[in-house]
Amino acid sequence: MTLLRDWWKRKKEKTRKSKKRDDSYTFWDFILDVLFWIPELILFPFRLIFWSLRGIGRLVSDLFDIV
Repeated sequence: MTLLRDWWKRKKEKTRKSKKRDDSYTFWDFILDVLFWIPELILFPFRLIFWSLRGIGRLVSDLFDIV
């Protein structure tokens, strides 16, 4: 019984150590970040234009409601 318990404790410590050590930013992490950010950078100007035109339109319609 104690052999199994000792083995389990050793295994648990090894996995904890490997998880703690593997905290570095790898090349593949960078590639994935770039792949996620490319669409955002391409669509951001269009979103900005859309939201500003929408805001201006609402402002103008609110001004007409006041009059």
